[in-house]
Formats: sequence, C-alpha cells, structure tokens
Amino acid sequence: MANAKKSNQEQPDTRHNTQGQVGNADNRESNTVKDPDEWTTGNEEMTGAQRSYLKTLSDEAGEELDETLTKAEASKRIDELQHETGRGLNNGK
Repeated sequence: MANAKKSNQEQPDTRHNTQGQVGNADNRESNTVKDPDEWTTGNEEMTGAQRSYLKTLSDEAGEELDETLTKAEASKRIDELQHETGRGLNNGK
C-alpha cells in the first residue's frame, strides 16, 4: 500500500464573515467585505435568505418588495432599508 504524502505547507487561516464570504484572517479588511458590484455571482437571482429579509425590511418600511432583484441589488437594497428602518444596524455596539 502506498503512503499518502503529507503537505508541509501551512494552510491559510480563513474565516467566514456574517455575509458568508471567506477572507484571509490576516487580511480581513480587504477580503471580507467586498462591494456587491464586484461579486462574481452578483447578477444571479437573490437568495432565499435575502428575499426573506428584504420582505421583512420592506414591510417595516411600508414599501413593496421587488422580486426581480439580483444578489448584488438585493444586498444594496438591504443596506438602504436597514438605514431607513434602523433594523440590523450595529448602532455602535
């Protein structure tokens, strides 16, 4: 039976931020928060989680939910509605 080679290379320490993006722990500022316009999947249909949260925010703001938003557009709209409603903001905490 052949022995499997073990890699002596260290793997980068990666962590997920709250938006599910992966970034290098040593370079969090540049890798973990990316402009939605730069997302490679930004033109795809928004996720179920985005749709659900947008529905909640839209209801609170008294606005209609646009079901046709892309992932990137949904992310931007979430930011807008969070500022409008105050929901989901850190508020200095």
